[in-house]
Amino acid sequence: MTKTKTKSVEKDMAVHPQHYVGIGASAGGLEAITSFFKNMPTDSGLIFIVIQHLSPDYKSMMDELLSKVTDIPVEVVKDGTEPRPDHIYLIPPQKNMTIFHGKLLLESQDRSHAVLNLPIDLFLHSLAEDQGRNAIGIILSGTGSDGTRGCRAIKEAGGLVMVQSESSAKFEGMPKNVIANGLADFILPVETLPEQLLKFVKHPLAA
Repeated sequence: MTKTKTKSVEKDMAVHPQHYVGIGASAGGLEAITSFFKNMPTDSGLIFIVIQHLSPDYKSMMDELLSKVTDIPVEVVKDGTEPRPDHIYLIPPQKNMTIFHGKLLLESQDRSHAVLNLPIDLFLHSLAEDQGRNAIGIILSGTGSDGTRGCRAIKEAGGLVMVQSESSAKFEGMPKNVIANGLADFILPVETLPEQLLKFVKHPLAA
């Protein structure tokens, strides 16, 4: 590649930085995630990483279900995966996930009752540290408060936080906690979140 082309690519990356979208969901999340990607174009340029509360006893069917509603490639993360734009990455069961230097890292969850496992907080916090203002956190249907601390970290890093509206969520606990803490930049029904997300990415100051 010539120096001119290299500068051109670097300039384009500066104008259109890669955004990493961490999507957290728990109870009721299957429907919410499916609806979100039904309304997301295949060529957004975004990197999607889905962190869902998964039962250790059942095989997740999320990759198969998403493949029926979107043409965006879907992958279950393997340790060391380097995510690419216009792909969806799913956390595997019984794993916690973080991102470091742009790579997705996995470790086994501590299943003892003495440890409260918060995989969404863990990932979003690492995303904020790794990607700064290019980090985007989206909280969908779920019970409890997992995701709130991670969203705070994203806000403090200059990133964006979006939340499924309580009225449209099957379980409002997770969205409600983020909203109650004043962390949500946008609160919308899940099917309209993609449109607002794309507006923000194209014109972050105007949004």
